[in-house]
Order: sequence, then C-alpha cells, then structure tokens
Amino acid sequence: MPKIVNHELYRKELLSKCFDLFAERGYSAITMRQVAESLGVSTGTLYHYFPNKKALFEQLVEEICERDVSLALTELEGIQTLKERLEVLGRFLVKKQDYYVKWTYVLVDFCQHLDFKEMHGNDVFQYANKQYEQAFYELLGIKDRALVWFVMSLIDGLFLELLMNNDCISLTEQFDLLGKMITAYLEKYQSSDQ
Repeated sequence: MPKIVNHELYRKELLSKCFDLFAERGYSAITMRQVAESLGVSTGTLYHYFPNKKALFEQLVEEICERDVSLALTELEGIQTLKERLEVLGRFLVKKQDYYVKWTYVLVDFCQHLDFKEMHGNDVFQYANKQYEQAFYELLGIKDRALVWFVMSLIDGLFLELLMNNDCISLTEQFDLLGKMITAYLEKYQSSDQ
C-alpha cells in the first residue's frame, strides 16, 4: 500500500529546515541543488514543492512571519499594561536575538537581488508587513498606526545594528527607553485629545 503523504505538512517541514541553510550560506550563495542535498531530498522533490529558489524563500518568509507572530502573541498572553507588554516583548526579542540577527542577514541578502520595483511589488513582503502590523496592534494594545510602525522600524533598525556587530546596542536598554517614550507620547497625545 502506498504511503500517504500530507503534502502541506511536508512542505512546511522542508521550509523549517531551510532557515539555517540560508543563514549559514546566504540566499545568493546557495543553489536549489545544494538546498536539496542539505535537506536530503532529490532536486525533483524540491522543485515539486517550490518552483525556484525565490519561491522557496518567499514561502519561508510567510512561514516565519506566521510563526513569529504566533510565538510573540503567546508570549504576551494575559499581559495588560503597555509598559509590561513592552518589557515582555523586549525579553522575548533578547531571548531570540541570535535568530533575529540571522533573519535580518538573510533578508538583506535576499533584497540585494531584487530591483526597486520587485521590492515594492513583492506580495510576500506586503503580506508579512500587514501580518506584523496587525500583530503589533494586538501586542501593544494601541491603534496608532504611526506609533506601531515607529516601534516596528526601531526593532528592524536594532537588529540591523546588531548584525553589523554594534556592541553599543542593548535590546533591554532600548526597550526600557522605548517604554518610557511611548508612555510619555501616549499621555501627551491622549490628554491633548480631551
């Protein structure tokens, strides 16, 4: 009797193993053949699930985005105040710092191979941005879009600095400062609305 394969589960399993490959070798330096060899599958199997390296990477972006959002929301479950939420988010990012630095490297490497139009027309990045934006509304418990994007941009910038080995950056210090800044901003903004 032939083995029944859950193709979606198998595709996700393959994707989960690809992150480390891209982080170790870089997007540009690895071929589909090398990916297949590293995963222990034939190139035909890999091409069955992913038509090319770009499609594989874009599906990896979607998968990582969904997983990151889920993990962060779980971490913050039950936390009520914005100050506490930022503290927990900061600790979460510190705990996963190496992972996010690697992910920043992989994303930068991938983006080097796209022109400006491709970057701005890329549905996967638009999807990921919307997912992260929605998650940050929930994570922070605020509806101020500019403030959400400020926090997201700050986090991206922090990991880019850490990627460049800037040892002056402390995520813990930055999140402490961020909590104070957002609290002061919201107090002023909310009191001026009344």
